[in-house]
Amino acid sequence: MDAIRISNLTKYYGKSRGISELNLKIKEGEFFGFIGPNGAGKSTTIRTLLGLISPTSGSAQIFGKDIKKEREKILQNIGYLPSEAVFYPGMKVKEVLTLSADMRKMNCLDAAKKLCERLQLDTNRKVDELSFGNRKKVAIVCALQSNPRLLILDEPTGGLDPLMQREFFDILRERNHAGTTIFLSSHVLSEIQRNCTRAAIIREGKIIICDSVDVLAQTNAKRITIHGSVNLDGLKGICDKKEIGGAVSFLYSGDIKVLLQRLAAGGVSDLSILEPDLEEIFLHYYEKEGYRA
Repeated sequence: MDAIRISNLTKYYGKSRGISELNLKIKEGEFFGFIGPNGAGKSTTIRTLLGLISPTSGSAQIFGKDIKKEREKILQNIGYLPSEAVFYPGMKVKEVLTLSADMRKMNCLDAAKKLCERLQLDTNRKVDELSFGNRKKVAIVCALQSNPRLLILDEPTGGLDPLMQREFFDILRERNHAGTTIFLSSHVLSEIQRNCTRAAIIREGKIIICDSVDVLAQTNAKRITIHGSVNLDGLKGICDKKEIGGAVSFLYSGDIKVLLQRLAAGGVSDLSILEPDLEEIFLHYYEKEGYRA
């Protein structure tokens, strides 16, 4: 069964683009990554799926239910973590967690207690007194304590220190292994590479590629680093060029024979050719010259 199915989903804010003709299927039980920088359309997609904003056109279903016609039934099965957590002022953490559970008509005390212990969250403090990172922990517990079938996470690790990030993803992997579908929206490529099985890259409101993380990593682009002097002008297939400590480094997806001939004609003292990581591959897909809708 598809946990999420999106068909030609489009959202415009007046004449401004939000998302345009998105098509996507996420199977139940997947740990799915949604990649793109700020402004690419990630949050608009999520808010449309949750019914927080209405689509201009197109449709979407979550667990087979239409997002416009059966929103309340859909939300019963979703845990949502927004990129920024805002709570009623003056409330203690434990009161926020109880309110969140009561809205679902559930008793989540045991689950909330375990999550708070793992995330080192003091439930007796007022939310007004918390740092951004601790407010994010409160939002995490609110999203997870009801053990929903689907978790939708929008830039979830902002404000968390590295140890808490590791614990958070440990929790997510445990939930995923137990059958929870996870939709992780992030611009942190390492989070996607370490945790997701499939991912989609969104650019200017459109999905430009969707595949397994392993396949996304199988690009013909290589990371080339050159020490010495060489003229690269006019050489096709170069992107993300930068100078590092006297060396020139770039992603190269052109004809390797042409590159080697150019290097042989120059004054190269050292050369390395490496497989790029997912962050570099993302840049490769995002290059305008290499972009294909």
